[in-house]
Amino acid sequence: MEIITQYGLLFLVGISAGIINTLAGGGSLLTLPVLIFMGLPSHVANGTNRIAIVLQSFVGTAGYRSRGISTFPFNFYLGIVAFFGSLIGAQIAVDIEGAVFNRILSIIMLIVVTIIVFKPKIKDLNLSERLSGRHLVYALIGFFFIGIYGGFINAGIGFIIILFLNNVNRLSLIKTNATKVALVFIYSLGALALFTWNDAVDWTLGVVLALGSAIGAWWSSRWSVDQGEGVIKIAMIIMVTAISIKLWFF
Repeated sequence: MEIITQYGLLFLVGISAGIINTLAGGGSLLTLPVLIFMGLPSHVANGTNRIAIVLQSFVGTAGYRSRGISTFPFNFYLGIVAFFGSLIGAQIAVDIEGAVFNRILSIIMLIVVTIIVFKPKIKDLNLSERLSGRHLVYALIGFFFIGIYGGFINAGIGFIIILFLNNVNRLSLIKTNATKVALVFIYSLGALALFTWNDAVDWTLGVVLALGSAIGAWWSSRWSVDQGEGVIKIAMIIMVTAISIKLWFF
């Protein structure tokens, strides 16, 4: 019964994380502590979490495409360079000590929250998208380093991706989210493969978490297109506030 309760809790947490990650980002701040609480070492919890990220981002991409929202091949280009960056980041995460990892996570999330709070506002853009030329080069370089961070921990990366694509490439929030989930799927495949190679994945817990995440991602990707960009803004504000409270008081 205890195992069934554990799986049920993880499934519900997965649904919440799938919704959060698809609409804004920060779902790993929910899933990682739960996996660690269930007894997984930090690096195994980090690797196990990638199963859910891969499945939810795949389903989220499918959900956006079912509504006609896609930025292919732009998202594919970014995903490939981020893929190679994620291999570097994942290897660092495997090699680092658990206590050091946790301290770095706290510092990184504080930086992420600061960026979200003090950076220019996310814009509803009616300007032309900038998906080629020098702006494509900027994005390729930027997403290689974003991929390193994504491979290392991934927590809060959705906010960084949204800010980058919105301000550098001038994508609307809906297209930004569609692009985000597609490239996260691509680079997370690399991170998951490396964690698996290093025997740092609990597949049973990961699959349960992933199934819940997939449900949350499918529902939220289609719902956000129907509701428009306002719901994404609200989701971002809620998650930034939640992260700030978590970092300040816990």
